[in-house]
Amino acid sequence: MSSIKSKLNRYKKHLKTDIEEKVQENVPDIEIPHVEKWDNINTIPFYFEKEYSLVREVTYPIDYKHGRHRFSELFTIEKMWNESSSNHPLSCKGHEVSELFFFDTETTGLGGGTGNMIFLLGQAQVFPDRVVVKQHFLPKPGNEVSLYQSFLKDINVKKLVTYNGKAFDWPQVKTRHTLLRGLIPTLPEFGHFDLLHASRRLWKNKLESVRLSLVEKEILQVERDGDIPGYLAPMMYYQFLEHKDPDIIAGVLKHNEIDVLSLITLYIHLTLKILKPEEYADETEHYEVARWLDSVGEREDAYMTYEKLLPKGNKNEAKTKLAMAVHLKRQKQWDKAVELWESVLKFGSYTLKCEAGIELAKYYEHQKRDYDKALHYVSEVSKIIKEREQFLDFIGKEKEELTKRRERLERKLIKQRI
Repeated sequence: MSSIKSKLNRYKKHLKTDIEEKVQENVPDIEIPHVEKWDNINTIPFYFEKEYSLVREVTYPIDYKHGRHRFSELFTIEKMWNESSSNHPLSCKGHEVSELFFFDTETTGLGGGTGNMIFLLGQAQVFPDRVVVKQHFLPKPGNEVSLYQSFLKDINVKKLVTYNGKAFDWPQVKTRHTLLRGLIPTLPEFGHFDLLHASRRLWKNKLESVRLSLVEKEILQVERDGDIPGYLAPMMYYQFLEHKDPDIIAGVLKHNEIDVLSLITLYIHLTLKILKPEEYADETEHYEVARWLDSVGEREDAYMTYEKLLPKGNKNEAKTKLAMAVHLKRQKQWDKAVELWESVLKFGSYTLKCEAGIELAKYYEHQKRDYDKALHYVSEVSKIIKEREQFLDFIGKEKEELTKRRERLERKLIKQRI
């Protein structure tokens, strides 16, 4: 076998990568099966003591378009977050673009625990002139120390960006790290953007499911030609372990590569919908963005987002007006709130009409001390309930509260007239 060092130096000329130490000192005398094939897919060995793992690196130009967006748009996204007053959970305010770490793994199974092993760690980072995808591959189960030494060697990022990474990918990394503790560097502390939760919020009622492959196809317009489905990855890896041929696993590497690139496109796409819903979101997405802002306490942004939604159509109009009225009630802007409740009482669905009517009854009872008017709205809600018997179970508690409210108002009216 020719010298490993001379081979690496020869291959180095053909690889357009950012791996800093392609030729390592004290390279052990290890025979790597099909080393030329690995070179053909931009993959070189990483040695640690008497083990090796494999590192594949692919570079894309910064203006490359992946689905709906060019990677260069991420710099616009960073600027938008930094100029925004929002403290939204997906905000990258205060971070450089290169500090975002788009990350995905391939494992031997979908379950958790120590029996599930990671065999591929994929990552992408965006720089001013390029996007770099780096993949750390485990050539055999006994080489995990080398795999994680390679992966953790030069991580200098602040935010993980994953798809279901909070529940699956990163906990798996932590599990394997615990088993190897003392042999590999400490895991860095990351912030974490899990784009699965964002996708579920915006598209759970639009898509059959929110698995990444479907979001790619239906939302991001990413086309995968001849892709290996993710669920086949464990089987392909076990075949590779038996035959050692890179051709067997090359499709899985490409699948993972597209996964991490799609995370970049998805983060760009989601940010545009969150920060500029009036331009980039359809009516349903716009409404869900407003609800999301509401749920994380961004009240001012939520109200403005609801307000910008009203001209888009009437699909969510009543729910939007009710949500706006909650904000106005909190600020004691009663006239505007009453106007919105009145509108919902006329044009909302049965359930929303009940909510609006009860709010009007509360307002006239507690704010205006107009018990006749309050009793009027209690009667209006009672009529709505009677008209829709099938809603009785749903609003049974409200019906009971309504009876108590009616009785209380009648007592107050008697006292007021004595």
